[in-house]
Amino acid sequence: MRVIGLMSGTSYDAVDAAAADLSLVGDSLVLRPLGMISERYDEELREALAAALPPAATSLAQVCRLDTRIGQAFAAAAARANRELCDERAELVASHGQTVFHWVDGGRAHGTLQLGQPAWIAEATGLPVVADFRPRDIAAGGQGAPLVSLVDLLWLRGRPGTPVALNLGGIANLTAPDGTAFDTGPACALVDAAARGFSGGRLAYDVDGALAAAGTVHEPLLRRLLDEPYYALPAPKTTGKELFHLGYLQDALAGFGWLTAEDVVATLTRLTARTVADAVRSVGATEVIASGGGTRNPTLMGMLAAELPGVPLRTSDELGLPSQAKEAYAFAVLGFLTAHGLPATEPTSTGARRPSVLGSLTPGRGGLRLPPPAARRPVRLVLE
Repeated sequence: MRVIGLMSGTSYDAVDAAAADLSLVGDSLVLRPLGMISERYDEELREALAAALPPAATSLAQVCRLDTRIGQAFAAAAARANRELCDERAELVASHGQTVFHWVDGGRAHGTLQLGQPAWIAEATGLPVVADFRPRDIAAGGQGAPLVSLVDLLWLRGRPGTPVALNLGGIANLTAPDGTAFDTGPACALVDAAARGFSGGRLAYDVDGALAAAGTVHEPLLRRLLDEPYYALPAPKTTGKELFHLGYLQDALAGFGWLTAEDVVATLTRLTARTVADAVRSVGATEVIASGGGTRNPTLMGMLAAELPGVPLRTSDELGLPSQAKEAYAFAVLGFLTAHGLPATEPTSTGARRPSVLGSLTPGRGGLRLPPPAARRPVRLVLE
């Protein structure tokens, strides 16, 4: 089955679309990557999204407009991927949507909201769409995240030692071979907030880690940031920009007087490296395989390597899975599993009571024609 996976993460800068040929061969799921394209949100949509995200107030009118406009952006990306990567022969679209709120209280996830109305994708492509992946796991008592953990477990199975898959997006999350998976805290979320705040919106992120490289870590600020209670919570746990946003950073800076942008960004980059490294050590990792936008920040990757002496730090590119497209490919896999009636969660990773078949289906122009249900879930992912 040829599937297009769509993803926009917590940095909400673009929609990534990755296409893959997927097939079940014995107890393996074989994935042949067909490529990736990326469609940036236009500036007006990006500003509207940023203005509606917590801790800002919003309205149902804004939510409706965002749901439509994000859906149209996802539809454009899917149509382009079908045209350029699949020769118009895709059979399914799997859309993560854009997370705008993840409701966590008392260490438990109660709900989650991803915008990007899938009807626009189905209309633009004519293809059936699987969307709304996260709510079913939450309904089963799970955190609804990190959903890519199942793909990580299948992909890294059989690799020697204790390899850990690490995603460095707006939020960082990891998956260990025993199924332990959780959000470690911010990856780029606070760095991005500082870059935008100090530059008056001119910078969306710390390009090439240049600000952090030019600064010095402010140890008192780092100690205050490390006192955040989230880091001490047991897994499984999830977080997001509901917690780690510009207002959070401004509160943390209170009382320190004037600090340069470079020193603040250096401190926040060290915070990410430290909290990720603490999480990696907690699961006894012997190898870290990283993906996500944070891998393009050499200062962050250098700090992380320094925090983990003796533990090899690699990117997923070295193992054949493009780091910038990994999450989009992961949702292509999850959509494939849903289409075949197979559960796509691992209870040890999300804390759910049971594995669940995920998502809601929107028919394409030809109605809804699913393949025959598969007999069992694959035990490994093989890249072809």
